[in-house]
Amino acid sequence: MIEMTNTNNHIPHNSDKVAFMEKELRYISGLIKQKGREILNSYTITPPQFVALQWLFEHGDMTIGDLSNKMYLAFSTTTDLVDRMEKNELVVRVREEQDRRVVRIKLLKEGERIIEEVIQKRQDYLETVLEDFSADEVEQFSFLLEKLHTNMK
Repeated sequence: MIEMTNTNNHIPHNSDKVAFMEKELRYISGLIKQKGREILNSYTITPPQFVALQWLFEHGDMTIGDLSNKMYLAFSTTTDLVDRMEKNELVVRVREEQDRRVVRIKLLKEGERIIEEVIQKRQDYLETVLEDFSADEVEQFSFLLEKLHTNMK
């Protein structure tokens, strides 16, 4: 059982263990990406469009500039992405009332529906993968993932 205390003491870690964890995380990331793409195959959106829709779903309306920065894409690439999503009625451009120069990208119902369905399918997949984990292991794993994520921010 892993003791879940938050100590700020720096303890040097075994470099072989760190190398092993980095490799496992890389493999897991690849498998998640592959499964995500398999799920997206039954939808009319591309992986970058999914990422954009997910940002809008989780953080609300944003400008193309904001979306570009979040996705680490060029402004022009994001504009093309938004154009295609707007054509497929997943998002709409809306001018701000206060400053008409500012245009925000708003998620439409169809975009929201796709994101919710895809995320549910991804969660179903993860639930299947975790079937042979005990409730304690899932709890510990969840805690450690959150701690890792927090430390990486």
